[in-house]
Amino acid sequence: MGLHNLKPAAGSTKSGKRIARGEGSGHGGTSTRGHKGAKSRSGYSRKIGFEGGQMPLQRRVPKFGFTNINRKEYVGVNLDRLQELVDNGRITDTVTMDVLVQNRLARKNDLVKILGRGELKAKLNITVHKFTATAKAAIEAAGGEAVTL
Repeated sequence: MGLHNLKPAAGSTKSGKRIARGEGSGHGGTSTRGHKGAKSRSGYSRKIGFEGGQMPLQRRVPKFGFTNINRKEYVGVNLDRLQELVDNGRITDTVTMDVLVQNRLARKNDLVKILGRGELKAKLNITVHKFTATAKAAIEAAGGEAVTL
């Protein structure tokens, strides 16, 4: 061991620069903040989305219409999809929310609406939240029953 390779124990000294601790530190005076302007002041924090005085993006983008907070979103299930499940043997005679969730046509908390695309040959008793007029007519024409929850 010699004087040239002495060093303090690991973790005993701080390595960060000490800002605003006088001229002798090399970081006195303006304390690495430059001269004047908002960024040099204490307490400065820029607003989120501030673009240096340029018109911010959220004000440049055009806005129109409105969003109805009371809107109900329905998951659509078409008749041809139900017929496909009947053909595959996944559905027998009744279709409820549980059956739709098991076959991944809807999630547990979804509102479901039966839509009229396709043809339904099987006699099904369907119990969901809503039906289109054409879907209801097609289900009843096939000898089934459309029950609204």
